[in-house]
Amino acid sequence: MEIYSDEYFMKMAFKEAEYALQREEIPVGAVIVAKNQIIARGHNLTEQLNDFTAHAEMQAFTAASDFLGGKYLDKCTLFVTLEPCLMCAGAAFNTRVGRIVFGAYDERRGYTQFDHEHLTNKRILHPKTEVTGGVLEDACLQLLQDFFKRKRN
Repeated sequence: MEIYSDEYFMKMAFKEAEYALQREEIPVGAVIVAKNQIIARGHNLTEQLNDFTAHAEMQAFTAASDFLGGKYLDKCTLFVTLEPCLMCAGAAFNTRVGRIVFGAYDERRGYTQFDHEHLTNKRILHPKTEVTGGVLEDACLQLLQDFFKRKRN
């Protein structure tokens, strides 16, 4: 069995972000992986569903839980093209997702802007969740910047 890299799965999340872009959604995509296999996919659907909680991660969490038949994703990895916001980080905490890999950092709304573990000894993510940021960061950031530049013109 071939073992796929973080970059490989981030490219799959990026494809989800491109689906969001085609639908005039903010281009963020996510996949959830278990045992080296994609078990769930999601992209932003906030405009289509008229629901500001319909982020890519939330769509993927729901699909993964349905696939696994349980709410805990501790043996799974979430790949998402943009650093999770506080809402999605809170959902990640509750799912106990084993690992999060994200592309671009969100310097305005990303959870790391609010995760002051060194000050409070409390984390926004589950203590066992491992995090890797910046995977294919340039491509993920460029997709978002191009989207917002086009929206402003």
